[in-house]
Amino acid sequence: MLQSPANAMNFGRIKLKRRNLPMEVRTETGAEAQQISAQVERELLSALADANQQAENSNIVLSARDDDGELIGGITASTSYGWLLIKTLWVREKHRGTGIGRVLVEKIENAGRQADCHAAWLDTSNLEARSFYTGLGYEVFGTLENAEWQSPPSHKRWFMKKDL
Repeated sequence: MLQSPANAMNFGRIKLKRRNLPMEVRTETGAEAQQISAQVERELLSALADANQQAENSNIVLSARDDDGELIGGITASTSYGWLLIKTLWVREKHRGTGIGRVLVEKIENAGRQADCHAAWLDTSNLEARSFYTGLGYEVFGTLENAEWQSPPSHKRWFMKKDL
């Protein structure tokens, strides 16, 4: 569970016995949390790149704008190990069903192909989004599902992929 500033936890100082290494573990919030998150991702990707042969790793951000320059949709993705990971897709409510989402997915898939990606994957917990992606050729390859007694009850997250 993500911690909000109101219930953030400080796990205190601990010492790793094997290495006699003192450290502090704490929940980060706000701008510092975003900076640390970005640094952790950069450091991990750098370490992985040193240890494993990789294709191009990049972040891709596409926006859809109306004639006035207003943002009406966008999609974000990253590439790694020949896979395109679609992270987020959003279309302004009043523009949904117009084809903007389809165009954004197609354009980001094309960018993935240009980055030598052989397939794309994503996850969603929205049933309508699952149907949308199925219509674009994505297939479910895994599901996480909460039991009735877990919070939220019967929540599902579908993991989907598509060959590019």
